[in-house]
Amino acid sequence: MKIKEIIVVEGRDDTVAIKRAVDADTIETGGSAINESILQRIRLAQERRGVIVLTDPDYPGERIRKIISQAVPGCKHAFIRREDGTRHGDVGVENASPEVIIRALSNVRTEMAEQQEAITFEDLVAHRLTSDADSKERRLRLGERLGIGYANAKQLHKRLNAFQISREEFLRAVNGLDNGGTAK
Repeated sequence: MKIKEIIVVEGRDDTVAIKRAVDADTIETGGSAINESILQRIRLAQERRGVIVLTDPDYPGERIRKIISQAVPGCKHAFIRREDGTRHGDVGVENASPEVIIRALSNVRTEMAEQQEAITFEDLVAHRLTSDADSKERRLRLGERLGIGYANAKQLHKRLNAFQISREEFLRAVNGLDNGGTAK
């Protein structure tokens, strides 16, 4: 599978894992110490070919994703589940199987800078995605269903709207949580 966009990863081992899964070019951020030179390369890549951000499913990975999103609007994002990127307690894209990476790249989401808010924080409360005993588990499963990764309630709210998840798509996914179904 050939990927047109350039995939932004954290390090060399992530690049190796990506190349085992797909035919793609990467930009490595060098970990969480992402600098202006790297951001400039990402901007150029976004202009010329497009960018897919695929960072580790952990706090530093989310921090890098946020820095890139603010500096380079309109990037696509791919997510792997924490358990799919964990081996012997080590969390990272480099631990994901080729199948997991292909699935993540098949479900990319584009973050849109300008959009009216479609899903409110009150919707999260109403659907027990915050302020409830099982909210964390529900957010985890919802993030998996929608392909936007796990997030705390505030970040989930931002992602739902930034990735332009429609109210209908949101309600279908939440319904699936409540009905125990596996369909997206």
